Amino acid sequence: MLLDTASLYFRAYFGVPDSVRAPDGTPVNAVRGLLDFIARLVQDHRPDDLVACMDADWRPHWRVELIPTYKAHRVAEEVPEGSDIEEVPDTLSPQVPVIEDVLDAIGIARVGAPSYEADDVIGTLTGRASGPVDIVTGDRDLFQLVDDVRGVRVLYPVKGVGTHQRVDEAWLREKYGVDGAGYADLALLRGDPSDGLPGVPGIGEKTAAKLLAAYGDLAGILAAADEPFSKLTPTQRKRLHEARDYLAVAPKVVRVASDVPLPDFDPALPRTPREPAGLDALAARWGLGGSLERLISTLRS
Repeated sequence: MLLDTASLYFRAYFGVPDSVRAPDGTPVNAVRGLLDFIARLVQDHRPDDLVACMDADWRPHWRVELIPTYKAHRVAEEVPEGSDIEEVPDTLSPQVPVIEDVLDAIGIARVGAPSYEADDVIGTLTGRASGPVDIVTGDRDLFQLVDDVRGVRVLYPVKGVGTHQRVDEAWLREKYGVDGAGYADLALLRGDPSDGLPGVPGIGEKTAAKLLAAYGDLAGILAAADEPFSKLTPTQRKRLHEARDYLAVAPKVVRVASDVPLPDFDPALPRTPREPAGLDALAARWGLGGSLERLISTLRS
């Protein structure tokens, strides 16, 4: 089981009231919410291995060099009053080091890599896996890793993590008209404002799915755009030609990396805390109470 950790603690932060606080009044709603999420996932799915995948760099320079607008709207030195620019809430950022300390003390593997996002870590670990993989994320980008033959699926939270959509290839075909391998091409054609990906103007999700069904993949669509007798409409052909520069670099940006250099680590699900005394100190300092107790009890059962 691979956790898109930031995706989950964001959900925890917005799903658990900020009245959940440490003894000194510091909000710990994201910390406690994430611990509750992990306890529920372990209880329901009993993974052999569990890895909390981290964003060492949520906006890698190499992606920005290829598409300068990549996640650009999330970066703001000063946010004008009334702006709708998305910011990391200032009461969430201080909770991230606490999350890291608690996961380390429990013994849950926490893995990131310089210049890469958690998605890339997940893509690399999924490629290395010898057995089935459950990816837990609220990020649709990871749908591209779904592979029924290898037993790779996404658990996409709908409400908390107890209620989630199990995304397999049948679900993807029904929802988007593509399988896992085709989802990245769909996403880059459609674009994604939340990631600063412009897409191809005039080609939305449904049109992208139809083009992929007709021509197989992005390369096939571009070949059809160069073929005078293909069934592309003149408008589609024009828009694809105008988007050539974007389409030349978008695949590298949109597709998750599969060759990230990762440190050595033990992915095995811990049964007892790695650092009991340290964990006790963290529990007291941050008032982790029942959330931590439930997780430790679930790991032991």
